[in-house]
Amino acid sequence: MLPIAIVQNASNDGPCFFATWLGANGFAHHMFRMDLGEALPSTLDGFSGLGILGGPMSANDDMPYYPAMFGLIQASIAQHKPVIGHCLGGQLLSRALGGTVQAAEHAEIGWSTLRAESHLATEWLGTHEPLELFQWHGESFSIPARATRIATGRYCANQAYVVDGLHIGMQFHCEVDAPKVRDWLRTGAAEIAASMSPAVQTPAQALEHLDAKLANSQAIASTIYQRWAQNLKP
Repeated sequence: MLPIAIVQNASNDGPCFFATWLGANGFAHHMFRMDLGEALPSTLDGFSGLGILGGPMSANDDMPYYPAMFGLIQASIAQHKPVIGHCLGGQLLSRALGGTVQAAEHAEIGWSTLRAESHLATEWLGTHEPLELFQWHGESFSIPARATRIATGRYCANQAYVVDGLHIGMQFHCEVDAPKVRDWLRTGAAEIAASMSPAVQTPAQALEHLDAKLANSQAIASTIYQRWAQNLKP
């Protein structure tokens, strides 16, 4: 199996449980660190699929590597190589497919209980209860014309979509582990304190029952990753 190309946009937003799951299931991956000024590959030849992580920048920003990023996503789709986007990654995937990214109905920080939608939801998300996942975003994506929404939320309607049975864009962070959650809550304390959104939790609220919430979140993530990996190109 060829390795998976993973794009990291920010120094504090690494692959975490995504990389853990890939390694445990025998999938190699190669990191492309945009935060370190590395270049994206010009082609996905030599890779089985594409993973895109989150970051504090907007999908609408004029980042110097965005044109190459959109081209890489579109090339991956044209080659039927699965793409998975976490938060910003899901927004970039939406834009590459002709969707838009705009201010979310409410900013979300902390744990959010979602509702599965469509006949594809069980296939991609499983039957885990509650469907509770970690969030950190102020913008959200539209559902591209070719896509089907599979998860929605009270405070942000568009939470996850799938395209052609191969690609998935997510607004939530199913890749989080305990160090990432704790680091974000520490470094983002001022953002949390300044927010007026009803969907923003205090650090104390977000840390409550953290081990149990992460175990459930990572079980959901494992279902998502397993379904996505079914179509990785050998």
